[in-house]
Amino acid sequence: MVRRIAVPLVCVLVVSGLGACGGGAVGGIHAFAVQAVAAGVPSLAPFFDEKQGLGQDAAVRSTPVRGSLQQGDTPGLYGGTRKPTVCDVARLKRFLTDPANRRKAVAWSGVLGIGTDQIPAYLDRLTPVLLRHDTLVQNHDYKKGKATPYNSLLQSGIAILVDARGEPAAKCSCGNPLRPFKGDADRISVTFADGNKKWHGYEASSVVAVRPAPRKMERLVLVDVGDPARGIQRPVGTTGRSDAAFDARTRHPVPDLAGRTFGEARRQLVSGGLAVGYAGSAPPSDDARVIASDPPAGTELRFGEYVTVSVAGATSGGVTSTPPGPTGPTSATGPTGPATPSGPTLGPPTSTAPPPPTSAPAPRTSSSPPPSSPASEPPPTTSAPVTTTSAPVTTALTAPTTTET
Repeated sequence: MVRRIAVPLVCVLVVSGLGACGGGAVGGIHAFAVQAVAAGVPSLAPFFDEKQGLGQDAAVRSTPVRGSLQQGDTPGLYGGTRKPTVCDVARLKRFLTDPANRRKAVAWSGVLGIGTDQIPAYLDRLTPVLLRHDTLVQNHDYKKGKATPYNSLLQSGIAILVDARGEPAAKCSCGNPLRPFKGDADRISVTFADGNKKWHGYEASSVVAVRPAPRKMERLVLVDVGDPARGIQRPVGTTGRSDAAFDARTRHPVPDLAGRTFGEARRQLVSGGLAVGYAGSAPPSDDARVIASDPPAGTELRFGEYVTVSVAGATSGGVTSTPPGPTGPTSATGPTGPATPSGPTLGPPTSTAPPPPTSAPAPRTSSSPPPSSPASEPPPTTSAPVTTTSAPVTTALTAPTTTET
């Protein structure tokens, strides 16, 4: 006689936040485990010795966003500074091309999908910036001769290198290669450990993941983190010495977007120095038809402010975002400066980023290089709660098995 007996198999899955593909369950909903990385805190397993000053993080408080997925050409997504020492790209290049470090070079280049012989040219196309938002990435430590991937949340103020589509490519202070976050930005469980304490101003609603810009850019349009009234245009592949400044307080009118596709509306807003946000886990498709904007057409906004775009047939309230107010200080303190009367509108750029007003002064600061990495697929779009933990997430999984006797 054969009897089938269902035996429950209980598995305990421990997610430390350091796993490449780890996940847990929060409130019964799967969450992607993420390790917090605070500004100025050394990596436990870096590619490059951080004591040598390869990169310099800054004190920058995360600014509000409207939508957890932002494209790399979003005006004001990244910050800059007048200092030319945010990231020493030349030193990183010497390190990775030194025969004594070949094993690290092989691991580093493998993450980015290039050969070791392509490292110099790749680095020459990268651009140093400072994060203005707590940003999700796939980080990589160097362990046992290999690049070990894990999801991490980089604190605003951390210096990184980005490629020509605005995607994070490397963390400056340690040289660790970065790739796009592959999970759902709205379903994460953040662990603060190993000296990375929860930082002041951390808000789950201000966390972003970066998607590649639709096309390669010739320049990045940044906000000076030390002087938010100052905008910076930084040519791709430079470190700051070729910067051109513009007045970030100048107001720009919201264009009439009704009847355009979302893709067309986004391009027009970006070329005018305005950002597009939304409510929900993902923006609408590029061919969705715009029916309204908030603020309405003609309203004057400062550089980098958000415009709410509503599209026909949208679910869950459609695609919306509300302006977070003036660009505001990117550090904990600091005035934004008085708004100036209507000034020249940022004209269409040769890339997707807006040029500075012709009337604005153009001081210059520093310079260095970056490349364009292959575009990646955006993370899943289903929404769910974001939680933070101070310890590893433990999930009990129950699965029945069958035995015969």
